[in-house]
Amino acid sequence: MKRVRCPKCDNYIIFDETKYEEGQQLVFQCTECNKQFGIRIGVSKLHNRQKDENPDEQANEEGCGSIVIIENCFHYKQVIPLKIGENVIGRYQKGNRINTPFETVDPSVDLTHCAITVSRNKRGQIQYVLRDLNSNTGTFVDNVELQQGERRIIDDGSLFTLGATSIILRGADSED
Repeated sequence: MKRVRCPKCDNYIIFDETKYEEGQQLVFQCTECNKQFGIRIGVSKLHNRQKDENPDEQANEEGCGSIVIIENCFHYKQVIPLKIGENVIGRYQKGNRINTPFETVDPSVDLTHCAITVSRNKRGQIQYVLRDLNSNTGTFVDNVELQQGERRIIDDGSLFTLGATSIILRGADSED
């Protein structure tokens, strides 16, 4: 089953993609706002950001690692690649211009919750630095809350939480 989001009201419409061929055009009518919109099977604006078919595959395509988002309450997994520089992480909302949004219904995740800065150290190795962006519920690394202004170096496999949402860092050299 696939979900598509209404471009007008952000309501989800669920459909069985196995009944259609790649490249086929579908037209939907939103049950909330009656907006009609079309999609093409196999083509997604978020395709490069969130791989649905094999999420762990190609997550390191730019060589900077990725984050694996696992919503504890809702069991919805997303893999989002990271880029060199600051990756601002938060809840997706239409019009929110952060560069690393993820989809969630967890109200304890802020629109701009935390950031991971990806850079190279003096030896040329990729380094990840996590900091909280004054979120309402805090950012926790190994069950310890980051203090305001604190920066924490994290490594492959580090677990951090934003509200009820757990996130695992997959480093650039990670096999997973």
